[in-house]
Amino acid sequence: MPYYTEKQIDQARSIDLLTYLQSFEPTELVHVRGNTYCTREHDSLKISNGKWMWWSRGFGGNSALDYLIKVKGMSFMDAMKILTKEGTDLHDTDAKISRKPDCDVKRKLLLPERSESEMAVIWYLVGRGIDYDIIKECIDKGLIYESEVYHNCVFLGFDETGKAAYASFRSSSDDCQFKGEAVGSDKRYSFRIDCASSTLHVFESAIDLLSYATIMKMKTGNWRAETMVSLGGVYAPSPNKPVSKIPAALDNALQNHPEVKTVALHLDNDNAGRAATLSITEQLKDRYEIRDEPPPKGKDCNDYLMHVHYKRLYKTKGEKLNDRSRI
Repeated sequence: MPYYTEKQIDQARSIDLLTYLQSFEPTELVHVRGNTYCTREHDSLKISNGKWMWWSRGFGGNSALDYLIKVKGMSFMDAMKILTKEGTDLHDTDAKISRKPDCDVKRKLLLPERSESEMAVIWYLVGRGIDYDIIKECIDKGLIYESEVYHNCVFLGFDETGKAAYASFRSSSDDCQFKGEAVGSDKRYSFRIDCASSTLHVFESAIDLLSYATIMKMKTGNWRAETMVSLGGVYAPSPNKPVSKIPAALDNALQNHPEVKTVALHLDNDNAGRAATLSITEQLKDRYEIRDEPPPKGKDCNDYLMHVHYKRLYKTKGEKLNDRSRI
């Protein structure tokens, strides 16, 4: 039986879970937001600021050692064998760089395996009110697919060479609100619909973008007339610094589309969305015409789309009732 010194045990306990997963199980790591991660196997197990908490089970820990014992069910000796065997690598300079999830070190995009079926994704997006033909076209063009294990919706973004550089995903089940970004995602290439136009439409999420496209198709029959880009979320600037950086996806889209003269902002009707709109407007108003066009109803564009569907359904039912009353 192996024997571990107090120094080896202390060294093993100093290895945080994020560093362990980034180094040895990167496909298990899922970026949620900011510096918060979860695992692909357990979406309620959140990792942040060197600690982890498994919320659905009500316990957490401070280290990879705790995780291997409490979550993976390993014995102390088996967990130590893994951590001491790889301990030198985990504590070297290169590994410490990876502790910073938002650093500029280029990492490989880790995409979920693709399912042979797209039915879960189609049913989910249609249920959110999004037009079926728009969904199918995005799937056919490789912008959306269904993951193999969890059947999540995966929304892809591509770089200038046509290579996938960004992926966000969300659960296709109404019982789970899980969403996040794939490890290695570059927000400059968030989900978007490109074309040559003088107007660029900006949204917080892929769902909002597709919702707006659906509304445009309902109104005009054409949803591809102008470029649309999602930002992969926004955050409210600090009160001490009310103007933050232009979101990476918007900045990149403007650089790649010099023909753009107008930026239409369709951000959410909440504190973060309104603050981000003000910040972006302040920075771009001297170079572009800025249109602030939040959804007329609801929190976001998808809320408004569902409202439009409801009004159409209600009107149709009312017309049928009126027809019956005339019989």
